[in-house]
Amino acid sequence: MKNNEQFNNRNVSENGYYLVDIADYPTDGWGKFKRVVQRTFRGELFVGLWVVLREMIKFDIHTVSYPEEKMPIGPRYRAVHEMKRLWESDAERCIGCGLCEKICISNCIKMDTRIDENSRKEVSEYTINLGRCIFCGYCAEVCPELAITHGGEYEQASEQREHFVDYEYMLTPLDKMKAGTQVEFEGFGAITPHEDERVKKTPLAY
Repeated sequence: MKNNEQFNNRNVSENGYYLVDIADYPTDGWGKFKRVVQRTFRGELFVGLWVVLREMIKFDIHTVSYPEEKMPIGPRYRAVHEMKRLWESDAERCIGCGLCEKICISNCIKMDTRIDENSRKEVSEYTINLGRCIFCGYCAEVCPELAITHGGEYEQASEQREHFVDYEYMLTPLDKMKAGTQVEFEGFGAITPHEDERVKKTPLAY
């Protein structure tokens, strides 16, 4: 059995502590003033001042005049959602499957569908509560039609806690489709580039 005397001995004043050379605190005003000057004007202070002065002399302004100027963001940035249309017919891509509503982990997507006069299912109500949305991108990943993606519009300040965006707000306007300015496969949830080159023939067993 090992000797535990070194742990049981609580008298550690002999070799457990050592004194630190600390100068006596000044009692008069002049001594206190000198202590403040010694603690304030150190070498690190002048190094910081030199860095600031050097950057000021360069006049290389990095400030962006927001909102007139905006920093560029990546194409797969997860901002406010967008609903895409089909290029061929300008019809809505969303088929109302409800997968985005089911996979939403923050429970912020609400969808309602109906049957139109052509006996086809269409989206009647579609809202996203941006106050609850955490912009995870699951809704864009699970969409089988690539109808919903995350766009680059991040300016969504609101005075209300419950800030909703509806289907018409997110849907691409028809004038954009006529002008051909709908950005295809942009935002989080889009297919990866060069997918056409990776397509292979399905192996047949017969």
